[in-house]
Amino acid sequence: MRDNQYSGKDDFINDEEIINHLERCKNPDPIEIREIFAKSRAKNRLEPEETAKLLQLEDPDLIEEMYALAREIKEDVYGDRIVFFAPLYVGNKCINNCLYCGFRRDNEAIVRKTLSKEELINEVEVLESKGHKRLIMVYGEHPAYDADFIADTMKTVYSVKQGRGEIRRININAAPMDVEGYKKLKEAGIGTFQIFQETYHHQTYSLLHPKGDRKSDYRWRLYGLDRAMEAGIDDLGIGALFGIYDWKFEVMGLLYHTIHLEKTFGGIGPHTISFPRLESALNTPYIDSTSYKVSNENFKKLVAVIRLSVPYTGMILTAREQPEVRDQVIPLGVSQIDAGSRVGIGGYEEAEKGYLPEKEQFQLGDMRSLDELIKKVCDLGCIPSFCTAGYRAGRTGKHFMSLAKPGFVHKFCMPNAVLTFKEYLLDYASEETRIAGEKAIARELNKFGATDPERKKSVEKKLKIIQDGKRDVYI
Repeated sequence: MRDNQYSGKDDFINDEEIINHLERCKNPDPIEIREIFAKSRAKNRLEPEETAKLLQLEDPDLIEEMYALAREIKEDVYGDRIVFFAPLYVGNKCINNCLYCGFRRDNEAIVRKTLSKEELINEVEVLESKGHKRLIMVYGEHPAYDADFIADTMKTVYSVKQGRGEIRRININAAPMDVEGYKKLKEAGIGTFQIFQETYHHQTYSLLHPKGDRKSDYRWRLYGLDRAMEAGIDDLGIGALFGIYDWKFEVMGLLYHTIHLEKTFGGIGPHTISFPRLESALNTPYIDSTSYKVSNENFKKLVAVIRLSVPYTGMILTAREQPEVRDQVIPLGVSQIDAGSRVGIGGYEEAEKGYLPEKEQFQLGDMRSLDELIKKVCDLGCIPSFCTAGYRAGRTGKHFMSLAKPGFVHKFCMPNAVLTFKEYLLDYASEETRIAGEKAIARELNKFGATDPERKKSVEKKLKIIQDGKRDVYI
């Protein structure tokens, strides 16, 4: 049941204030920019005016400097590991009519389907057979997909064991709930609850979400993660769909959302920020008519600005992007990516049979397999990770922020990245990827040895345990 907690109340997104910030901060002084760089390097979250100046930056040399700093900050906080996950679409029924979405209510070209328990198990078995350990489960906004249904599907997924495979962490992308609904997901073992505001611009939000639809309530969606926190889910993911409105405004909206969460919940900001771009979808003409599409260069810029603005957050780059774009953007502060993804209902089992579903929510850009992308990440000088230890060790909420904000979380993330990657290499990797992966692990061990020899010894001992057959070894 919805309450009236947010009705008649000003929300924390002030469109006029954001627009004024962006207007005032045009042509920023290079001295001010470098002062902002220094603040980000010290891992301090930026204020709106500072982020607005970065967004208005046009100097090519300073932009390149910003790109280098984005990578530096990410490595200082998280190390050079890239976390892998897969999306799992459970059902595409929807009662909303969002103009940009292939799953919208009036789109008769989409085949409506909800996975049965048997079909869900089949999808998970395929994912586990590839080596996946982390999922984001996605649901349309429909009464059939209530908290009880989502909790039941989570429990089913956690129960599936295929060979050495298992899913160790489930994140959820679903409609905002009331507090009691979130509590059920907490009990079922949720990782992160993720809500994209889609656009933070009030007028655009109203235009694209028809009045009377459940999703037309801007404030109900905006405060959805507040209710999750109240229910005890202290790991939150925010995001915007870039291409609906001006990309600079949306970055500012994400920052304002971050500041609101920090102020409201004792310094706990978003664990992750997502920044997908609008992509073509079946029978969805709005996408071709929007005037706000984001160029590749501006996409790179917005990723770097987010990294500098919220140094502690995880940043998710999705397979919506083309391979060459992902390869360029990963070094700009990204910490999580999906691979081998399918965004149709039952898409993983269909792909195993040799064909790809055409009637998906949107068009994917990067169709590389998990194994291919893992090798590419190794070639980029990073270490792939399937780590889920933070959740099971209680490193969420305030505990996570106490580690991430000063840049200490990598002390756990990097050893666990190496350990989970070793599992993948032994159990799933192709020979070519295994060779590249062993070189990447050796590189990381050398880094441990140069900075913390005792940590290197500890990781080497655990690697031996994994080599001898034990799994799920972590710090």
